[in-house]
Amino acid sequence: MQWTPLTDPEQVDRAIAGSSQRTIGFFKHSTRCSISQMALRFWEQDWDPNSPLVAEWYFVDLLAHRPVSNRISEALQEPHESPQLLLVRDGECIYEASHSEIRTDRVEAFLRGLS
Repeated sequence: MQWTPLTDPEQVDRAIAGSSQRTIGFFKHSTRCSISQMALRFWEQDWDPNSPLVAEWYFVDLLAHRPVSNRISEALQEPHESPQLLLVRDGECIYEASHSEIRTDRVEAFLRGLS
């Protein structure tokens, strides 16, 4: 999986601005949470990294970079969850999933439905 790590809140604003006419994804992960570890492992096993459905994936280590997670929540008006997957297009959150709801089949079906 090719992740772009986010370490500074300003990166969030640039990423969201880059969502014009293309879908981007945020994955918020807690390294201390077994559910988050499991969700990340399953996501990385199942998501096709060559899929054209998402232009870029951003990764947030919540424990190391909580201000980044806070900025995502604030900018997209989405409550914080951990783990959490958010899809963004045209500066708006178009899909949100957390915990066991983070599933590649659901995300792919949603994105294919947008086409």
